[in-house]
Formats: sequence, C-alpha cells, structure tokens
Amino acid sequence: MGEDVKGPALNDLIAKIKARADYSKVGMIACHNGVARGTSRAGQAVEYLDIDVDGQVWDKVLRELRSEPGIVALEAHLFTGRRFVGDDVMYIAVAGDIRENVLPVLEKTINRLKKEAVKKREKLL
Repeated sequence: MGEDVKGPALNDLIAKIKARADYSKVGMIACHNGVARGTSRAGQAVEYLDIDVDGQVWDKVLRELRSEPGIVALEAHLFTGRRFVGDDVMYIAVAGDIRENVLPVLEKTINRLKKEAVKKREKLL
C-alpha cells in the first residue's frame, strides 16, 4: 500500500454527523469505503491510480443528494493524487431516518460522484 495521505478517517465523518443538532432524527448511518483494487474492471493488473476531482461538481452532487427525503446528513471525502492497491480512495457516510431512504442515497452518491466528479486514471502493469 502507498503512504497514508493526510485526510479524515471514516470515523471522523460519522463523528461530524453525530455532532449535528438534528441527530435525533437519525435511525441509520450507512458508509462506503472505496479502496484501490489490484485489477481493472476488465481484469488487468493495476499498479496505481491517479485521482483528481472537479470540486464544483462534487459539491453540487452532495448538495442535491443531501436534500433527498429522509436524509439528515451526508459527508464524503476523496483522497486525490496517487493511490496504490489497497489504499483508501473515497469515504461516504449517509445518515437518515430509515434504510429505505438511506441505502438508495448511498448508492446514488457513490455512482454520481464517480461518474460526474471523480477523474481517475489507472496505471496498468
């Protein structure tokens, strides 16, 4: 694995959510910890990923998904730069009232951030 790049831990995102005044409305926190895989989707060996982000798009996506029904809070962090196999890449924590509201928003957040805001280049072996 690569060097641990300074950033929050997933627990830090959860603590930020728990510190909110409206935390009493939360019945579930669902989390995602994206990790750099050793193979591409096509099955080729990967040496590392170079990751960048469009910050304006990132913020727009989070703003939109925070307004979904039942969502109390949504926090996310992307590790940019070079990430090696096994390194953490993206953390997401979604808090809301019930799982039927929280889990779909977690999935939407992952998919939209990766598609719209994250720029990733794999270095194949």
